[in-house]
Amino acid sequence: MLFRWMLTVGFVSAVLCTDLTAQEAAKSDADQSSLASSLRVLPADTVPDDKRLGELKTLNGHFPFKVPDNPGQWYARADELRQRVLIANGLWPMPAKTPLQAVLHGKVKRPGFTVERVYFQSLPGHYVTGLLFRPQMPSADPRPGVLSPHGHGGRQMQLSDEAIQQQLQIGGEHFAASGSMPKLARCAQLARMGCVTFIFDMLGYEDSIQIEFEAAHRHASARPNEARSEGAGDWVFFSPDADLHLQSIMGLQTWNAIRALDFLASLPDVDADRLAVTGGSGGGTQSILLGAIDDRIKVSFPNGMVSTSMQGGCYCENCNFLRVGTGNVELAALFAPKPQAMTAADDWTRDMMKDGYPELRWLYAMLGNEEDVYCREMLHFKHNYNYVTRATMYHWMNRHLKLGLDDPVIESDYKPLAKAETTVWTDVHAAPLKKGPEHEREVCRWLYEQAQAEIRKWEPTKIRDTALPTLFGVDRPPMRLGFAGNDELKFQSVGKANIDSLVVERGLLSNSNRGSKLPMLVVRGNNSAAKRVVVWTHGRGKNAAFDEAGKPSTTLKTLCETATVLLPDLLGQGEFNASEDSVTHQRLIDDKRSYSAFTFGYNRTLVSQRVNDLFDVIGFAHQTKGASVRLMASGGAVPWAAAAAAFLSDQQLSKTLFDTQDFRFGDVQTYRDANFVPGSVKYGDLPVLLELCPGELRTEKDDSSTDFDSADNLKWLAS
Repeated sequence: MLFRWMLTVGFVSAVLCTDLTAQEAAKSDADQSSLASSLRVLPADTVPDDKRLGELKTLNGHFPFKVPDNPGQWYARADELRQRVLIANGLWPMPAKTPLQAVLHGKVKRPGFTVERVYFQSLPGHYVTGLLFRPQMPSADPRPGVLSPHGHGGRQMQLSDEAIQQQLQIGGEHFAASGSMPKLARCAQLARMGCVTFIFDMLGYEDSIQIEFEAAHRHASARPNEARSEGAGDWVFFSPDADLHLQSIMGLQTWNAIRALDFLASLPDVDADRLAVTGGSGGGTQSILLGAIDDRIKVSFPNGMVSTSMQGGCYCENCNFLRVGTGNVELAALFAPKPQAMTAADDWTRDMMKDGYPELRWLYAMLGNEEDVYCREMLHFKHNYNYVTRATMYHWMNRHLKLGLDDPVIESDYKPLAKAETTVWTDVHAAPLKKGPEHEREVCRWLYEQAQAEIRKWEPTKIRDTALPTLFGVDRPPMRLGFAGNDELKFQSVGKANIDSLVVERGLLSNSNRGSKLPMLVVRGNNSAAKRVVVWTHGRGKNAAFDEAGKPSTTLKTLCETATVLLPDLLGQGEFNASEDSVTHQRLIDDKRSYSAFTFGYNRTLVSQRVNDLFDVIGFAHQTKGASVRLMASGGAVPWAAAAAAFLSDQQLSKTLFDTQDFRFGDVQTYRDANFVPGSVKYGDLPVLLELCPGELRTEKDDSSTDFDSADNLKWLAS
């Protein structure tokens, strides 16, 4: 059942437990025989005016960069983002850097530079291929190294005769020969300038043949072999298993880029202290990520993707969690204060000069030198890495790699390389035999084994402090920060009713910072202790504590004998949808593209939204000074309840009672499922969350002879 996503008028926040007017009390008494009126917070046929009911974020949205107020704030934010980039790409923990076993062959000479064909193993059995450009003249001193991810179109991309003539006419290119292959032209010129330059193949392009282009960059329906797997590590990319372990094509390409930098830095003629990266379009995306997480890069020119608009439309440019609450400009800012430049063209980067670049300049000015970031306005050109853009890049590299050349550096023509001169796989250097889904499974299995070998050594607290905030959208872990700042939490009471000797107060719990509004019931018995509070979350929301006639369940009555009970509708429950039941599916972006990251690379999962909802409810409970708060989860609520509890302290949550129903995130069959959380299985699934629960914990497994909601368990929880 899907959400009924619609907006209604807002509600004015009020203080906790607002007194009822006589008119409200009379109306409440008159309606208490009806479940709909006695337990509803909002008028019939309306849903909360909750910000999260608006449209989901897409890769074509707006991704502004807000510069923090001071360097300390930025460095804290930067640390969190770098951690997230690694987690999102499946590189936390980092896999082992196995021997590259690099092979260079087939040297070709051109005036001023040479070209060699290269292949190496970024992980056992998986080959990265490319071309190495070197200056022709020897040097006694090591040279700068430049890594050049090529972007979509491939390193051998060649303009048609018509296209190159058009570029010559508008000044986009100056040479019909070398300009027709612009990606190799930049490598050749960098080599002539004195840089050892490596351009390596993206997955599925040119000699990278082990994972097909359609699998890596597809815009089609799911493949049959992407169904759930029975064996550990025995799956392919884009499958639910790969998602649950944060394995993605983007992550593999990021790993290949790291290993390509390893290869470049290992060359005897390369100065490992003068490494740079530059790529365009999809290669710009790779340049941004590599600059964010690999501090060996000293100079960067990520072109065509530093933008507050479109963030990268290919499958290989998206992975879960990467751009939730951030975007490419802020990710590029992680390179600050090191030198970084780019251009703004007549594409999705067109607004950079007024939206993105000013913020980058402000950040650089705050951290060091405003002149160390540069964006050249080139709106008269479409999306490109053309002669003019390359000239801008040459100037940047000359200046910051300290090449000592006269400015401007002028690119010269050369005879393009023939296909036979650039093909890595030959009769002597045979192409790898393993490819396709079989190879994908081997790669995924290796990544799985690498990760699990390390994670099993970790204490659960390390998982909580590093990985779980990304998985469950916890930007401000309340365990570390307390519930300070709860001025943003307000409870608007809309009525009370006496139902079967219980006082049921209806209200709306709002968080002005998150834009959330939760329908909630505050239920008290005649003898309930004001400072003893049970937060009860159920898979169906607050109505699950009452029968169809609106009468309190025995469970609720028992809890209310000694405690106040808070019954919330979390996002997607109860009054959030027309049926007042709970949803079974997530909201998705462009489901036809069959990839979770197009949604969850930009939006929080439903479970993570509910985790933060629970933080608000528990924070509200603590607004009563000295409150002793407990948490109960039943009816399928344990995924978000256990995740929320994992972040809390003994002082914030003294007892928990969970009906786990043998739930495991690993049993989720599809990313459409309401309980889907990418990476949840990789980092220990539900057992790790339960181990992290504070205070005393009981589950239905603690005593198989006792029902979860037995009087003994309930009295233990509420006492």
